[in-house]
Amino acid sequence: MESAKVTTKGQVTIPKSIRELLDLKEGSKILFIQKGNDVIIKNSAMIALENIQNEFDGEAERLGLETEDDVVEMIKEYRK
Repeated sequence: MESAKVTTKGQVTIPKSIRELLDLKEGSKILFIQKGNDVIIKNSAMIALENIQNEFDGEAERLGLETEDDVVEMIKEYRK
């Protein structure tokens, strides 16, 4: 568990271990997600990646792609 102090401007420094856990770099954007009385902090780039992954969930099966070779063949066909 980590803690941080809130400044008079409402700012906090995210502890190094949390920045590393969330892979936050200078300029990274974070999301504050409210769940009841709790607030979850997430790296917004990771949320975007999760959303993309969710959108593609099941697409390989739908397209009949079972192996990496199947994907390579499909790409070759599209490029023609």
